[in-house]
Amino acid sequence: MTSRLRVPHTLILMAVMMIIALILTYILPAGSFAQEITETGRAVIVPDSFMLLEEQPPMPPWALLTAVPRAMADAQAVIFFVFIVGGVIAVLNSTGAINALIGAMLERFRKRISVLIFGAMFLFATFSASFGMAAEYIALVGLLTALCAALRLDTMTAVAILVSGYGVGFGVSLFNPFTVLVAQEIAGLEIGSGLWFRALIAIPIFLVAFHHVLRYANRIAADPSKSLLAGIPSAQATAPESYPEMTTRHRLVLLATVITLGVLIWGIVSQGWYLTELAALFLALGLAATILGKLRWDDMANTFIAGAAAMTGTALLVGFARSIALILEDGQVLHTIVNGLAAPLSLVPSEVSAVGMLLIQSVLNLFIPSGSGQAFATMPIMAPIGDLVGVSRQVAVLAFQFGDGFTNMIVPTNAVLMGILGIAGVPYAAWVRFAFPLVVKLTAVGALALVIAVWIGYQ
Repeated sequence: MTSRLRVPHTLILMAVMMIIALILTYILPAGSFAQEITETGRAVIVPDSFMLLEEQPPMPPWALLTAVPRAMADAQAVIFFVFIVGGVIAVLNSTGAINALIGAMLERFRKRISVLIFGAMFLFATFSASFGMAAEYIALVGLLTALCAALRLDTMTAVAILVSGYGVGFGVSLFNPFTVLVAQEIAGLEIGSGLWFRALIAIPIFLVAFHHVLRYANRIAADPSKSLLAGIPSAQATAPESYPEMTTRHRLVLLATVITLGVLIWGIVSQGWYLTELAALFLALGLAATILGKLRWDDMANTFIAGAAAMTGTALLVGFARSIALILEDGQVLHTIVNGLAAPLSLVPSEVSAVGMLLIQSVLNLFIPSGSGQAFATMPIMAPIGDLVGVSRQVAVLAFQFGDGFTNMIVPTNAVLMGILGIAGVPYAAWVRFAFPLVVKLTAVGALALVIAVWIGYQ
């Protein structure tokens, strides 16, 4: 089934969307909203002020090419931050600390399935929510599948623990630098604001995912024939003979990581730190990990470069995604689209409008699975829509988080997901049978959370 699925590369999909954006500048009339500056110095759209423009500048076809370098320059802060974080995470992985932590936890709770699943999912969700980790987990697929085999669980359970954990982490992140912080910056919100509500809703959303995975695992433990992978040789695994050993060096590296996380929270919440300061903090963590992990400096440098290089695709997607909005802005049709999307949402209550934003983001995630890329492509549109329909920009960001994180567990354009499934030997069709009901559940809970957020005036 997987081999029959012919999905174009995400970069090709983005390029197609750029072409569509250019075509829209020829079809749609130019228009603009009036804007006003708030007390905090942010520009917001004035409701009911949309006007068509008499003149519309023509967009030449070569604007598709010039838009890319201009967009990358416009998004340079995010792009360089992505490179730095990717390099530092690679250095952390090279110390073996993260793998040792997961191995020690799994070894300790190997006879307590519920505790094992809860702890592993919580760990993956935490690292994804804080550092935006996802692709780094690919290296752990073999360890998880082998451990699950020793527990009489199938490979689907291992993949579910991994993907569900990081999907929930992205969806309800408190301060993921690749998603929520970028989206808040674009929406003109204070960086790290609204953390208390995201922390509250993270609990029930995580529990929904945990229950879904645990129920399947218990069913397989009781009767292996009920596995969704029964009869699929590529998805079978054997138990490991040994696990990574936790050493003093690993503990010191993990302690430095925890301290960094604490400083990051403090800096965002109380000092107004953003990409420049956070990038410096990550660089400090990389240096600390090198010293504490006793890595050779040449090895650290090569690892850092390799980790940064691995983020090139993400950086390009950020630039291409920004290009889409840039073309629409140059053609002066971005506000026309905003007005068109806001029109139907304005006909329904604010609560329904918020849920509509979630559904729109979920669909768009099929074409823009990159969290940062989707933020750049959609938030310039969705945030102003919130101004027009009575939904706060904080709620609009929350809808973006849910749409990006939850559907990333199932969209075939997610390169990390397809890589994990490929390594585990799990056919995409079989994974959909497991994950689609979970995505529906999480989306429903997310929709309820958005309704509550509107009710309480979440800012």
